[in-house]
Amino acid sequence: MTAVFGVDIGGSGIKGAPVDLERGTPAEERYKVLTPRPASPSAVVEAVREVVEHFDHQGPVGLTFPGVVVGGRILTAANVDEDWIGLDAAGLFRETLDRPATVLNDADAAGLAEVRYGAGRDRGGVVLMLTFGTGIGSALFTDGALVPNTELGHLELRGKDAERRASSAARERHELSWPEWAVRVDEYLDLVERLFSPQLIIVGGGVSRKHDKFLPLLKERTAEVVPAVLRNDAGIVGAAMAAASD
Repeated sequence: MTAVFGVDIGGSGIKGAPVDLERGTPAEERYKVLTPRPASPSAVVEAVREVVEHFDHQGPVGLTFPGVVVGGRILTAANVDEDWIGLDAAGLFRETLDRPATVLNDADAAGLAEVRYGAGRDRGGVVLMLTFGTGIGSALFTDGALVPNTELGHLELRGKDAERRASSAARERHELSWPEWAVRVDEYLDLVERLFSPQLIIVGGGVSRKHDKFLPLLKERTAEVVPAVLRNDAGIVGAAMAAASD
C-alpha cells in the first residue's frame, strides 16, 4: 500500500516519516529537526515543511500537536508558543504544505497507534497511554474508543501541573536519579489510577526506550503498567493513521 506521512510535533523536536499502515511502522528512517525557539506558528510550519520535503512526500500528512485540538483548531498550547491558540492549524498546514493535512493531540496519536498495533492491541476496558517527555501527555480509551484531549499531565499534583514534577524533562531539570524519579512517577500514577481506574497503563514518550531503568522500580498497583511497543515512533504512526482516516 502507499505510505501515509506522519509528523510528530513535540516541545523539543519535530520528527516525521512515511508510515506503512499495514505494519504500523515507519516505512523509512524518520527525519528529525529541533523545535524552533520560540515555537511560533510560522517557525514550526517551516520546520514541518523541512521534514516533509526531506522525503519528497506528495500525499496526505497527519500531524500531532502538544495541546487540545478540536476540528483541526488549537485550543491550548503546551511547551510551544501561545500564538497557536485559536489557530486553524489544519488549514495552516494544508495551505503551507499544499496537500491534505490532519491535526490531532500528540498523545492521542500515540495512543491510537499503541491500541491498534502495540501494547494496547486487543485490550478491552479502560486503557491509559501516558507519554513522558517535555511534558506528560495522555490518551484515554474505553473498550478501544478514544476520549480525546484529556491532557492529564496538567492535573494538579502538589499545587502545580503534574508534568512539572514527573515528566522526563523534570527528571533532567532536577538531576534526579532513576529511583528518585520513579517515586515521582508513582505519585502521579496513584493520582490517575484513583481518578480513572484503568486496567492497563502504557508508558510511552522518549523515555520509554529506557523503561528498564525505571519501570521495575515502580510499586505494584491494580493497573498493569507496561512500556509502549512503538516507543517514540507512536506519535508518527498515529498521525498517519489520522490522515488516512480523515
